[in-house]
Amino acid sequence: MDLLRFATAGSVDDGKSTLIGRLLLDSKAIFEDQLAAVEATSASKGYDYTDLALLTDGLRSEREQGITIDVAYRYFATPTRKFIIADTPGHVQYTRNMVTGASTADLGLVLVDARHGLTEQSRRHAVLLSLLRVPHLVLAVNKMDLVDYSAERFEEIKREFSAFATKLTIPDLTIIPISALKGDNVVTRSANMPWYDGSSLLHHLENVHVASDRDLRDARFPVQYVVRPKSDEHHDYRGYAGQVAGGVFKPGDDVVVLPSGMPATIAGIDLFDREVTEAYPPMSVTIRLNEDVDVSRGDLIARPNNQPAVTQDVDAMVAWMSTTPLRPRQKLLVKHTTRTVKALVKELDYRLDVNTLHRDLETGELGVNEIGRVRLRTQQPLLLDPYSRNRTTGAFILIDEATGVTVGAGMVND
Repeated sequence: MDLLRFATAGSVDDGKSTLIGRLLLDSKAIFEDQLAAVEATSASKGYDYTDLALLTDGLRSEREQGITIDVAYRYFATPTRKFIIADTPGHVQYTRNMVTGASTADLGLVLVDARHGLTEQSRRHAVLLSLLRVPHLVLAVNKMDLVDYSAERFEEIKREFSAFATKLTIPDLTIIPISALKGDNVVTRSANMPWYDGSSLLHHLENVHVASDRDLRDARFPVQYVVRPKSDEHHDYRGYAGQVAGGVFKPGDDVVVLPSGMPATIAGIDLFDREVTEAYPPMSVTIRLNEDVDVSRGDLIARPNNQPAVTQDVDAMVAWMSTTPLRPRQKLLVKHTTRTVKALVKELDYRLDVNTLHRDLETGELGVNEIGRVRLRTQQPLLLDPYSRNRTTGAFILIDEATGVTVGAGMVND
């Protein structure tokens, strides 16, 4: 079975956690004791319904305030596909958490309240999903039961969001009317909305095609670890372990080791317990080479005629996550794939207003949860692809050198 990672997004109280609880409940993905605990908690609060949001909001402060603060990951499976859900917060001050949850997603699920329609935060999260190049987006118009399942209200929101989406990079957009609380159109089609002829949300999640979203053109293998067993049986073994970031590798392929530029040929590709005939994203494998070349952690194996840019100058969109602002001349660490280097912030070109897409060229700093275009100069070269082409070799994180805390996330511009 293949795997779909998806992230929820949207404004506060649009029902993201409740929707995930409904998906888990109706797809039989929670245990009876979990459900009993949630029902008991709901009854103790005086609710006349089961608060399904309690299945995902696990922090005590989240339960007390009735909001989502941190990213909550949940796992479930149906007979056709496995799922990893990232339930991300809706509050503006937790935008950085939303970016974290959506950065690895194949699909973004934006919820809007049918009563309120598109809010500033709904637009903000759609822009962020577009910036993060999440290839599939679903707009779930929730709480349809509170507008009497009105087709007119659904069409109104659908027109407004479709017009807004034309300004963004969204390759695949689907819009579904649902009620997370009642279960309409979540797992099964709803009899309350006969005017809607599309699929239920779960059916769409099971069938959306994600295999072609991975970069199979550009062969990229960042080396994470050099494997040299100590046993006498394997004393001649030397392999390079890592996760395939792009393309397809096969024994016999001519490759080049970067940044040294040394040519080599693949002798074999190993999993833990067997040899394989090919490796592709996101497989974790060990590659053996015929030639005895110098390869270490942070190097990258590519094809001779298809190589990433080897550069010390990085032009990227950065989502800033620290309460200490990002300013020009600041020194940071850049962690890109398996390589970590020192860097200097050369310029801050502009701050992006994610609500209006306006570029503030006069800004002198990036505050917490803000996004801007930044130019960095690194001490050693990085092996970069544009983020729009490869979401692994085109992404990096920024680390505070003194504390080791992650302070930003970057996406390399074309």
